[in-house]
Amino acid sequence: MILKHAYPRYEFNYGVADAHTGDHKSQHESRDGDVVRGSYQVAEPDGTLRTVHYTADDHTGFNAVVTRSGHAVHPQVVSQTVAVAAAPVAIGHGSYGGLSGYGGGYSH
Repeated sequence: MILKHAYPRYEFNYGVADAHTGDHKSQHESRDGDVVRGSYQVAEPDGTLRTVHYTADDHTGFNAVVTRSGHAVHPQVVSQTVAVAAAPVAIGHGSYGGLSGYGGGYSH
């Protein structure tokens, strides 16, 4: 039995731009036979944009070129120093004497 497969060819793309969650990304990919080409972009938390262009085939495998554009913005970390002091501890000393104590009322 000989199975014939259709020639592999496709193309797709999508994008997300969600202002509520801050999720911004897109992707495009195409395949023609045994060669896949594509790219995607992701908005990084620091405000930069990461772009990846890639190819994959039987001869060279998977190859990607990654670039980053924009200027990274890092929020200023503000730390507060809190003074912590140990609470005073009351120390009591027990007594061994007395009628019901360990001394049994014995004295010298």
